[in-house]
Amino acid sequence: MKYLMLIYGNEEKWASFPAEAWPEAIARQDAFNKKYEETGELIGAYGLGAEMQARLVRRGQDGLPAVTDGPYQETKEYIASFYLLDVENEERAHQIAADMPWADEEPVELWPILHDSKNDL
Repeated sequence: MKYLMLIYGNEEKWASFPAEAWPEAIARQDAFNKKYEETGELIGAYGLGAEMQARLVRRGQDGLPAVTDGPYQETKEYIASFYLLDVENEERAHQIAADMPWADEEPVELWPILHDSKNDL
């Protein structure tokens, strides 16, 4: 079963984090990633750019992309990173999400992936 784990962040949170604590935080995250890459359960881990770098794209005239700033959110939080898991069952996905560094401070959003076009071909 495949799952998407979403990690949220905001600029205030990142700015309040002491600079000297970043190396340990990154090492904890790297250890988490390596642990589950080695078991084959972590397909990929991806950090996203800041909210102000996101864009909305629509199909415009003549089929060309029409790009605008955004998304504009009502909250300060945005998706900071996402992880793709391939696990035996939902319980295992819960265990991995709970093992995420920071899961004791911030929740990890976990979504089952219902359709995988890569494997449907």
